[in-house]
Amino acid sequence: MRKNNFILFTALVGALLLFSCKKDDGGVDTIPPRDRGEEAIEAEADIITYLETHFYNYEEFNSPPEGFDYTIRFDTIAGDNANKTPLMEQVVSKSVQDRIDEDVFYDLYILKARQGEGKSPNFPDLAVNSYTGITIRNNEVFDASISPVKFDLTQIINGLQEAMIEFNGADPELTEQNPDGTITFKDFGVGAAFIPSGLGYFSNPPLGAGIQLYDQLIFTFKLYEVEIGDQDEDGVVSTLEDLNDNGIEEDDDTDGDGVPNYIDGDDDGDGVPTSVEVELDDDGNIIFMDSDNDGIPNYLDSDS
Repeated sequence: MRKNNFILFTALVGALLLFSCKKDDGGVDTIPPRDRGEEAIEAEADIITYLETHFYNYEEFNSPPEGFDYTIRFDTIAGDNANKTPLMEQVVSKSVQDRIDEDVFYDLYILKARQGEGKSPNFPDLAVNSYTGITIRNNEVFDASISPVKFDLTQIINGLQEAMIEFNGADPELTEQNPDGTITFKDFGVGAAFIPSGLGYFSNPPLGAGIQLYDQLIFTFKLYEVEIGDQDEDGVVSTLEDLNDNGIEEDDDTDGDGVPNYIDGDDDGDGVPTSVEVELDDDGNIIFMDSDNDGIPNYLDSDS
């Protein structure tokens, strides 16, 4: 699920790709990644085929039986299930830009089995959830957590990040702390994301995870709780560090040091930590100081 914690794996995969095809003269032919636009077309075709030939247990969600666990389960439309409603008629889609090639856009298909009654995360927030990941290629599970785990949404693959922000967590008024230390969540969001390779691992899947190059993925998930993200703990919540307001955390870098603002403790590179250049009022609201009154807050103004 994570997009930034497989650096070593990525390097190893890259090495295998670079040295997998030797020339007769002893040299090496490189195998470049597929064109992202062409791969996007093939990925959508794979996903649509799956959506048209599979269904989920929508009847259980519509009329939950006693003890229902609100887990999404998929099956093929065939035989006794020939009359089931295909996923294609039950998903919604959103247009998502490729993070590498800005000219490429994807239709990200999302199944909203249950919206949820709590708070909805923003793209750089933290989310408590349980999940299962499978590949469309063979329907095999490659990653899962039945128990709730907390994820930084900036550290997971973009397709899942873009899907989870469309849901709400559990109703906080109904959340209960149990005597054994566990928590019971109610009215939480339940969904699935059908993720093209360009919003997943593309040509750099993690080794040993059961994911092949250019695999399309499906993640089902239950969203329980949301926590506001401030990844660099500089006092400026990460949603406010998205200066161009495009919902992408990686492309805002005020001082041009190669470190995006949301993980840069000194956004303007003036040697003064951002946490010193902002203040909080009595209500906990951020005050953006502007010492030289030039309209640029100190934390983004290198000569303030």
